Amino acid sequence: MKKLRLTEIFTTLGCTPDMEKIEEQFANLNIVKRSSETKEPTYLLGIDTSKTVQTEKGSLVAVLCSNGSIRIHDKERLNVIREFRGYPGLNGVKFANSHDSVYSSCTDGTVKCWDARLASGKPVQLFKGYPSNIFISFDISSNDHVICAGTEKVDDDALLVFWDARINSQDLSTTKEPLGAYSETHSDDITQVRFHPSNPNMVVSGSTDGLVNVFDISADNEDDALVTTCNSVSSVSFIGWSGKDYKQIYCMTHDEGFCWWDLNHLDTDEPITCLNVPDVREVINVKEGILDYLIGGLYHEKTDKLFVVGGTNTGIIRIMNCMTSGLVHVTSLQGGHAATVRSFCWNMQDDSLLTGGEDAQLLLWKPGAVEKTFTKKDSMKIASSVHQRVRVHSNDSYKRRKKQ
Repeated sequence: MKKLRLTEIFTTLGCTPDMEKIEEQFANLNIVKRSSETKEPTYLLGIDTSKTVQTEKGSLVAVLCSNGSIRIHDKERLNVIREFRGYPGLNGVKFANSHDSVYSSCTDGTVKCWDARLASGKPVQLFKGYPSNIFISFDISSNDHVICAGTEKVDDDALLVFWDARINSQDLSTTKEPLGAYSETHSDDITQVRFHPSNPNMVVSGSTDGLVNVFDISADNEDDALVTTCNSVSSVSFIGWSGKDYKQIYCMTHDEGFCWWDLNHLDTDEPITCLNVPDVREVINVKEGILDYLIGGLYHEKTDKLFVVGGTNTGIIRIMNCMTSGLVHVTSLQGGHAATVRSFCWNMQDDSLLTGGEDAQLLLWKPGAVEKTFTKKDSMKIASSVHQRVRVHSNDSYKRRKKQ
């Protein structure tokens, strides 16, 4: 009889020693810090951390709030350093990759840029769209050269608009006009835009039309730029890159579906689809209860594993391992949030996790950490303009357009 080595046994069971290590790491995540209460409690809709480190202060955290403000926090203390207020209609928040500029797209037809180090409340740059543009998604390329934003559908147009984000010392104007736009590849609201983590020419977009499009923007025109189209058959709520060299893409849908594709198979006879789950809530076996919604994805570079993050309406966070055979519940993070969790940000350098939700709390989790000042907050459903808006995780958040 052939004797299996330990690594072979782990592989046969669908896990590896590295996988066991990361699962244990997730299970050991504890709250080390909570943000202090603010005068105006709001939903925390988006989180990003700076890629640069200020020697005296450490990393910065940008949080998009439902009142139209962006708060800048110190990552270790989670205290608010400054706040950019009075900009309703902001969507998404993203730090530049090489400096401490913070970007957000806006329904007023602009992408705004603030300097996180300056107390001035005014944007330092304004990327202006075309007339009638309403931006609801955006991203900036890995080399900080190009910004791309997706629009709501107006008349028959749903656009991907591009700008040159580089600062030109010859042009001191703070307002920039578009380089151009893609208009033929989506037929409905473009809800997600995500540049490749290392290749500044590759960008993926997702829409309420169900399509997930991959582009190489170094091509001369939109037709040539379109590398492939994947169909989620539902309204796209989140997209991301994964896999070695980030040659895979995945998406989540507004009715809690999950799709995963391998771009390595584009020129082969192998199927491009790795996994397609129409409703994760119906198939996931959670050890302690249920799953109410999906939040996003997390590709763990060290172990080459993709994880899906979801939650419950009572604030429990579910972390699931993504395999071609399906999604497997890894662990649940409890005792932190008291309401729906809307956003998270994973830091690969120190294996920390930031989470934000409808209870207005920003939490910092670290493996094996002990919270320094533990003050459990009661459930806090916030009366804000968000109640008048469509819930992100509602099954009918967007009416899907039927293809003719």
